[in-house]
Amino acid sequence: MITYRCIFDLEKKEAELNQLQKQSEDPEVWNNSAEAQRLMKKISELRDEIEPMKTLHQRVKDALELAELDDSSLEAELQSEIDAIEAEVAKRELDVLLSGPYDKGNALLSINAGAGGTDSQDWAAMLERMYLRWAERRGFTAEVLDRTEGEEAGIKSVTIAINGRYAYGYLRPEKGVHRLVRLSPFDAAHRRHTSFVQVEVLPEVSDSDSEIQIAPDEVRIDIYRSSSAGGQNVQKNATAVRLTHLPTGIVVSCQNERSQLQNRENAFRVLRARLLELKREAQERQLTELRGDYVKAEWGSQIRSYVLHPYQMVKDHRTEYEVGNTQSVLDGDIDGFIEAYLKNQREVTSPE
Repeated sequence: MITYRCIFDLEKKEAELNQLQKQSEDPEVWNNSAEAQRLMKKISELRDEIEPMKTLHQRVKDALELAELDDSSLEAELQSEIDAIEAEVAKRELDVLLSGPYDKGNALLSINAGAGGTDSQDWAAMLERMYLRWAERRGFTAEVLDRTEGEEAGIKSVTIAINGRYAYGYLRPEKGVHRLVRLSPFDAAHRRHTSFVQVEVLPEVSDSDSEIQIAPDEVRIDIYRSSSAGGQNVQKNATAVRLTHLPTGIVVSCQNERSQLQNRENAFRVLRARLLELKREAQERQLTELRGDYVKAEWGSQIRSYVLHPYQMVKDHRTEYEVGNTQSVLDGDIDGFIEAYLKNQREVTSPE
């Protein structure tokens, strides 16, 4: 017996796709390149949603027909297909939770070492590796836009562009302070240390997005030589770029590329994302202040703890979800934490 809960309104999405395709046939639409680009992007996204849904519906139908044969020799095959369908349904259910305006797009991930000195910088490098491994597991591409090495070990900060469908939606639960408890490899007495790292997740915003427009006179652009460990890798030309957004004071720098032009483009990618986040935070603050429940986010209120000593555990303090296999988590297996957060948010926001 197969139990299947339809989680998509396939007919509604197909009707929406047909309507958008008719709009794209209107010659007037193509007089506005930005509007035409937005329309074609929406059509492409709908197609990407509909095809897997249609395939899933067909698989369920085929499995039901197979079950109706009541043939014991087919039980193993049928059970295998049921398990595969349930796994696919669970994945699609999770996608439904990612309904924000930027959830389907790319993400900009920033990792910044906090309190804890060298241990904190080493912890930042561990998290960088964890997220790169996670992106690889997901089939996403990762591009390091800017990276500042630590004095003794690890990194002070890194900004990574994670590109892939739903990259931002899946990564946004990771925003916050991550705490590590372990025996310090940098302490001669080998004492237990606690380190903190701030993870920031921003949606990537295209330069054609009407929500964020940057006037040329609002940005000061400084060009300088990239810093490095020395030797043959020292940049002889000034290729690093620093942008200062004068109205807000936001400063963004990129130096990872050898091309000044590429660093400039990457810096503007990050600046647009930070301006969008600033705008959204202001809107959220206004709403929560009106409701009377606004609480300022302070450094130190960690979202997750990674304990390597005196026991092994990774625990998310928002959902109480925890895992005992810390090495697996640090190798990029963080989907359980992401799913637990998204499902918890659905329960919190769903009307009674």
